Amino acid sequence: MMEVIKSMELTKKYGRATVLDHMSFAIRENTITGLIGRNGVGKTTLLKILAGFIHKTSGEVTVFSERPFNSLIVSANSIMIDDQMTWPPSMNLTELMASASSFYPNWNAELANGMIEYFSLNPNQSYERLSKGMKSTFNLIIGICARCSLTILDEPTTGMDAAVRQDFYRALLKDYLAHPRTIILSSHHLHEIEHLLEDVLLMNDGKVHLHLPIAELKERAVGLQGIKSAVVGWTMGRNILHEKEIAPGRVFSVVRNDFTEADFESARLEGVEISSISANDVCIYETNKNKGGIDDVFHRNESD
Repeated sequence: MMEVIKSMELTKKYGRATVLDHMSFAIRENTITGLIGRNGVGKTTLLKILAGFIHKTSGEVTVFSERPFNSLIVSANSIMIDDQMTWPPSMNLTELMASASSFYPNWNAELANGMIEYFSLNPNQSYERLSKGMKSTFNLIIGICARCSLTILDEPTTGMDAAVRQDFYRALLKDYLAHPRTIILSSHHLHEIEHLLEDVLLMNDGKVHLHLPIAELKERAVGLQGIKSAVVGWTMGRNILHEKEIAPGRVFSVVRNDFTEADFESARLEGVEISSISANDVCIYETNKNKGGIDDVFHRNESD
């Protein structure tokens, strides 16, 4: 399968601040990749470089085998939707969609009009008069109906309520299955979108922390709960991602999953409860600076 995006040692600096730090990865054609990470790790900067909006500082990055900045090929075959989008204030939604249809060759006007009606948007209203959530709704209609070979969605559901988000995720998946393309979806709601994703690119401190299929991410860690002495016996020497005391003498630990079924059976016989860890929680634990999370702050305060 062709790689639409290739990045080698990609670095972006603003003055002395390094936002992207030697990022190397590749994204395959016709896949949906979740770009996950905490605020400030460089997700939007990365996406703007891929879309050709800003320069890299060093390293190499190609999109459709082209350097994206100032590339007509990249501009004509990609779209980036984010919550900072602006449109000409004098144009109404119908006029904006007509403009989109003239630029994007795969534009589906029938689908766009149907979604405008479904989400109760007034086609004669100006974009500037829409609420935050309605602006995000209109932006996503553009992003889906443009059917670009590379579709970048950066926190696209800002301001939407949960029901509208679910409708859009369903619409995105249905249209992707009918018209495959490469989609990068950045979101804080991993638990809501994991059913859409094939791969996850987890960023931390401007670097690639993990890049793997969502199925592997779901199996990456396991939770162990029970009497401290029993749990410690099974976590000793293993990569502990998270641990906390849940009651006097009882602990909960999250460790990298390198156990066999026989290990699990032996642990259960010693009174250790085994639990799966969601993909969302794995990402949180993988990027936590403290293994105990916020509890560590209170433990340090109590010991002072």
